[in-house]
Amino acid sequence: MDSGSRFVETFFNPVLIGRYWPQILDGMLVTIQTAAAVVVTGLLLGLLLAVLRSYRVAPLNALIVAFVDIFRALPPLVVILLLYFGLPNTGVVLSAFTVLWLVLSLVLAAFAEEIVWAGILSVKTGQWEAARSTGLGFTRTLGYVVLPQAVRIAVPPLTNRTIAITKNTALGTVIGVPEILNQATTAQSFSGNATPLMMGAVAYIVLFIPVVIVGRLLETRFAWRRA
Repeated sequence: MDSGSRFVETFFNPVLIGRYWPQILDGMLVTIQTAAAVVVTGLLLGLLLAVLRSYRVAPLNALIVAFVDIFRALPPLVVILLLYFGLPNTGVVLSAFTVLWLVLSLVLAAFAEEIVWAGILSVKTGQWEAARSTGLGFTRTLGYVVLPQAVRIAVPPLTNRTIAITKNTALGTVIGVPEILNQATTAQSFSGNATPLMMGAVAYIVLFIPVVIVGRLLETRFAWRRA
């Protein structure tokens, strides 16, 4: 067997591809479901926290800042292991999917809050004053004038952060969530061949390249509008 044939046999074995592609497909579906749930929950929670912070209630702001700083600093893997293996000792048992969704959502919310908050601060004071001079209250000024501008400014960094956090769904493999990497490593251990791992890599490319392209289009669109 020549070197080219050995490479194909090791990384792209057609027999193993035919045997394990259903498992990889199942992993892709779990990854999509997890990523969608994390993005929706994380972005909405981050937006809500930024809005609450803009009311400048000191005790509430202290709690929000503490939450943001903690979840931006902690590695998601540590929190996942802590919740999945530590909480049962207190009588609280969460499923692996729930732990992964909860942790990644909180991490995304922490980053999203800080990004949207920076967008709110970037809106010039004159915009606030002009809106308030027309008779709008604080909440309406925030909702109708400031927040739309802040969100538009925040879209490019939010897109990058969203892509980064959705790739962290692979962390679910350490607690048995049957996503792509978990399915690939399980198949690799049974087959003793690297082909399932390569199939997993291809699955990630198929899933995330379109997301990256959409993110780049959004960045370009909103950058052009700000020019």
